[in-house]
Amino acid sequence: MTLAIYVPVPSVKLTLVFLCALGLCAGLTHLVLARQKGFGFDRPDGHRKTHARVISRLGGLPIFITLLAGLAFAMLNLTNFPSDWWPLLLCNTLVFGLGFLDDLKPLGAKWKLVGQVGAAAILYSFGESIDCITSPGGEGAIPLGWWAPAVTIIWLVAIPNIINLIDGMDGLATGFGLFLCLTLAFVGHFAGRADVVMMAAVMAGALAGFLMFNFPPAKIFLGDGGAYLIGFFIASVSLSNSDKGYVVGALFVMIVALGVPILDTLFAILRRAMRGVPLFRADAEHIHHRLILLGYSKGQALAVMYAVCALLSLIGISMLVPRGLGPAIGASALALMALMAARYLGYIRSWTRLRLQFNEALRHRREVEFAAAYGRVLELEADRMESAQAFSDLLMISLKRIGFSPEPSSTPETVMRIFLANGCTWEVNHPGGESDLRRRRLESFLPGVNRAVERWSALPGQRITRPDNDHGLVQTQDHAEQHDRHG
Repeated sequence: MTLAIYVPVPSVKLTLVFLCALGLCAGLTHLVLARQKGFGFDRPDGHRKTHARVISRLGGLPIFITLLAGLAFAMLNLTNFPSDWWPLLLCNTLVFGLGFLDDLKPLGAKWKLVGQVGAAAILYSFGESIDCITSPGGEGAIPLGWWAPAVTIIWLVAIPNIINLIDGMDGLATGFGLFLCLTLAFVGHFAGRADVVMMAAVMAGALAGFLMFNFPPAKIFLGDGGAYLIGFFIASVSLSNSDKGYVVGALFVMIVALGVPILDTLFAILRRAMRGVPLFRADAEHIHHRLILLGYSKGQALAVMYAVCALLSLIGISMLVPRGLGPAIGASALALMALMAARYLGYIRSWTRLRLQFNEALRHRREVEFAAAYGRVLELEADRMESAQAFSDLLMISLKRIGFSPEPSSTPETVMRIFLANGCTWEVNHPGGESDLRRRRLESFLPGVNRAVERWSALPGQRITRPDNDHGLVQTQDHAEQHDRHG
């Protein structure tokens, strides 16, 4: 018996749509880079953000404009264009606008989450929902009932945040978005949705054009606006692409295709929960960071992750073959990849010593919680104390309690540098030098130190270097006292 699988070949029109979107987005991106002045820039911090210069975060803008142009083209060229694209356009615009505003001026994780939930709820109110669940090629369904709104909103909120979470390496989220949009086009073809195929081709072309400027070394970043737009587009269009309320094809296929970012998010949640730090706090231990620590160059790490994403996309598409082994293969591939990645990337150092590693993680969590308690006191005292000297004395005591020293050091290896909110650099010594655990403990003091520097400008005895002084500027007690005397 011969098994034949029909693979759709893009038409001339779709190919031209892809290439036009590529050219339009590339031109708009070049225009953003040429005209942007003084806002929306991402600055390196020497720890997680290792790029050498300030880089624009407004990459979502040319992608969004290209998407609007593609939608206008589809409406003019496709007969009986579905009316459900209007709520999709509205909610994608809201989510992009939320991220774009954050790129211009940080809004805070809570406000962004509230906005995303609101956009997802609006889309649900227009009838886009997950009402039942079944497996591809299976029979019967499980109705979700009262769980339908929650499951729908979780899907629409989770995917943009997953895409945003992996956007920590040049070209990574953009490339993943390109593969996922091509996968979405395949799913739309099998579902008989010409509108989905065309819009997925437009988005894929836009991302390909943007990738010309985002590939290492990046000239421009997606920013939250671009990452949220990619994620919400994939989540909302795949939801619309499914048969009413069923995770038969599009959603389940996209879950498998999203295997790498989903695993990266799962590792991040477990890692941060074990360490006692906020789930939304960025760190430098994502999968791409681990690959670089293992000796891969940025280009090699990117190629490995692209290859895995492409493979999972193919596995996901294979689930569209009726009554095939797609679901079992997809679930097995994700489980096997999770176990192999956890061990190879060093999240699990040894299976036989896993319990010891778990206990060590709990001990580190207690150390971070201890430092966080001092940090909360410092944040309160920054408003209560009457002078910078009094606050600095308390800060000295607190630093010593968690193993740091504010005293000058002749050994550069023992100096840890933390960026403050005003762009200054705060230098503190630790005999053991730089480590992720020590940095997390020291960062617990940041809210209090930021508030104190905002209030008094200088802290006696603390080495705070202004960014406009190449030789460094150590704030002295005399400087702080002069500031106090003059108000």
